[in-house]
Amino acid sequence: MKSLIVYCSSHGTTEKAVGLLSENLVGEVLSVDLKREKTIFDVKDFDTVIIGGSIHAGQIQRRIKKFIQNHHEELLEKDLGLFLVCMRDGEMAIEQFNSAFPQDLRKNSVAMGLFGGEFLVSKMNFFERQVVKKVDGITTDQSKLDLNAIMEFTSRLNNLKSLV
Repeated sequence: MKSLIVYCSSHGTTEKAVGLLSENLVGEVLSVDLKREKTIFDVKDFDTVIIGGSIHAGQIQRRIKKFIQNHHEELLEKDLGLFLVCMRDGEMAIEQFNSAFPQDLRKNSVAMGLFGGEFLVSKMNFFERQVVKKVDGITTDQSKLDLNAIMEFTSRLNNLKSLV
């Protein structure tokens, strides 16, 4: 079984989550950060496609949206996992997840995850620091990365693969 993880990571939190997914998924795994890499791959070559990103100013990254647009029909035919890294929880996190991923992909996915998040103020530019301070009152690094949610997500995908 071959899995593709497509993601965008701005400050490294999504990349941390992808690292944990890659280490714990059964089978061959290719992870591609759309923000940094120009890796050529064909979605058709993978049994499972996992898409994840983070929320910035209320939206998932543009490159994730574009990937979904470009591969929408192919994604509907795959075992699909969707995850979001964000500092919100409860209804707000669910709203952000629902706005990040189209409804038909959410309905078709075999695993969905909200992985918590981090404010890595030390890695933010001046503008980002000002926004985080104004909106959330945060001035120092904070982490709410949910390792249990990441492992549950991985377990759902691995259980699916063991049924094949």
